[in-house]
Amino acid sequence: MKHKSVYLLVATAFLAVCVMTGCAGSGSTDAGVTEETAKDAAAANAIFSADNETEGGDSSDSSATGEGEAEPEGKEVEMETWKTAIEGLAEDFIFGMDVSSLLVEEKSGVKYYDFDGNEQDALKTFADSGINYIRLRVWNDPYDENGNGYGGGNNDLPTAIELGKRATGYGMKVLVDFHYSDFWADPQKQIVPKAWKGMSLSEKSSALYDYTKDSLGQLFDAGVDVGMVQIGNEINNGMSGETKIENVIELLKAGSKAVREISSERGKDIGIVVHYTDISPKEGVLALIEKLVNGGLDFDMMGLSYYPFWHGDMDNMKNVIKYIGEHFGKKAFIAETSYCYTLEDGDGFGNRVSKSDLVEGYPATIEGQASYMHDLYQNVNSAGGLGVFYWEGAWLPVGPANADNSLIWEKYGSGWASSFASDYDKDAAKYYGGSSWDNQAFFDFGGHPLESIKVFKYMK
Repeated sequence: MKHKSVYLLVATAFLAVCVMTGCAGSGSTDAGVTEETAKDAAAANAIFSADNETEGGDSSDSSATGEGEAEPEGKEVEMETWKTAIEGLAEDFIFGMDVSSLLVEEKSGVKYYDFDGNEQDALKTFADSGINYIRLRVWNDPYDENGNGYGGGNNDLPTAIELGKRATGYGMKVLVDFHYSDFWADPQKQIVPKAWKGMSLSEKSSALYDYTKDSLGQLFDAGVDVGMVQIGNEINNGMSGETKIENVIELLKAGSKAVREISSERGKDIGIVVHYTDISPKEGVLALIEKLVNGGLDFDMMGLSYYPFWHGDMDNMKNVIKYIGEHFGKKAFIAETSYCYTLEDGDGFGNRVSKSDLVEGYPATIEGQASYMHDLYQNVNSAGGLGVFYWEGAWLPVGPANADNSLIWEKYGSGWASSFASDYDKDAAKYYGGSSWDNQAFFDFGGHPLESIKVFKYMK
C-alpha cells in the first residue's frame, strides 16, 4: 500500500461518499477463475459458466470505461502519481505492447479510434502514445486439414508479417514470439507442431532451425524491423513436446543458431530471448536459468511473465531481475503483464481477471490500471530491467455481450479458440468462445482509447 498524504485520504473519502450516494451500481458480477498462469486461459475458461455472466451484459459507455464502479474495500490508489515521469529511463527502454490478436479483431468488424473520435489504426494510437516495441506470437500452422483456423488470433507467419510491417511503418521495433507449436504454448501445454510429430530429437531440432531461419528471412524480406526473437513461449516445463531440460536446451540451441545466422547474414543485431513464467517463488525459475547457462545455450536476455494477481509482489519480481543480471550476466525484461480497468464483461464470455484478483492499491478503474503500469515500470527500471511488454492491449469484444457472437469468433478466430482446434489440442473445447481479456485492454469496449494509455508518455 502506498503512503498517502492527509489531503489524498480526505479526497478519497469524499469520492467514496459520492460513489455510494450517487454513482455505484454498475451491475457487474465476478467471473470465476482458477489459480493458473495468464496464458493458460484454456483451463480458466473451462469453468466459465453461469458464475461468469454479468447482469444484462450492457457495454454502454459507463461500463466500458470503468466509470461508475465503486472501489473494492481496502483498494485505494494514489490517483495522480501515474502522471509523473520516471527518472533514469534509458533512451531505448522498452515500452512494449503485444497486439497478436489485432488483425483478426479487425476482420471481425472491430474498429479503433483516436482521442478525437476518428477511426484510426490501433498501432498508430499505440505509437502516438509512446509504445516503441510490438510483440507478435507466431504459431507454425494454426489450421486444420481443411484450412479452418484454431482461433486465438490464427497467428501464423503471414499474420505476423502483416502486423509487423504496419508496426515498422509507425517506427516501432518488433519482438517475434515463436511458440514452436500450432496453438497456445504455456507451462501447462507445449504441444509439438503437427508437421514435427513423430520426429526424433535431432530431426525436430533440424526442423526448428529451418523454420526459425526461414520465418525470419521472410519477415526481413517484407521489411519488418525485428529487434528481438523469443525462442519458445513460457517454456518452464518443456517445449515442442519435449519435457526433459537437456532436450529443450538442444531445441533452443537450434533456434539460437538460426537467429545468429540470420542476424549475421542481414547485418542486423537481433536479441535472443528465453521466456519463463511462474517467478514466485523465484528459486524455480532461477534454477532453470542456471541449467541454460551451464548447458551452453547462446542467448542474450530473459523475458519474464509477470501478472501481479498470479506471480507475487513487485519486490520478488525486482529480486529476480536483479539476480539474473548479477549472477548470470543476462538482462531481463517483463515479456507479459496486464491489469484490468473494469470488472464489466464486454462480449458475454466472462473475464479471466475478476474482483478476487485485484491487487491492493490498484482498483479496477482506468486510474488503477495506469497506476499499476507506472509502478511496474518504475520497479523494473530500478532493478536494471530492459522494459515491459503489455499483453494484448487491443483484444476487444466482438459483438455485444447480450448476443451470440460464436459465428464471428469461429469464422475469424477472434476468440480464445474455435471448435476446429480440438483436433490438435484436446482441451481446446473447454475454452471455445470469445475474449476473456477485454476488460484489460487500453481501449473501451467500443474501441475508443482510455486515458490510461497516456501513462506511457507520462513516464517518459
